[in-house]
Amino acid sequence: MPEISLFYGIRVTMYYSDHNPPHFHAEYGNHKALVDIQEGCVIRGALPSRQLKLILAWCELHRDELMQNWELSKDAKPLNRINPLV
Repeated sequence: MPEISLFYGIRVTMYYSDHNPPHFHAEYGNHKALVDIQEGCVIRGALPSRQLKLILAWCELHRDELMQNWELSKDAKPLNRINPLV
């Protein structure tokens, strides 16, 4: 499960050959969430309110890069790092 970004203690990863809809995994401490890339919402799990706002803002800013990584993951190709939220 490649890490594609890390910021403010939030780890963002993507699995190879994962199920649709296109999404990424976000972890903060013991909290985990799956975030839909296109809709910018949590599919499953939960993050604390502050971290949720950060990850959704990051998702909106990097939607194109996230979708590129999603396509790469379908072909089991190396994923690109995405700049953290600063």
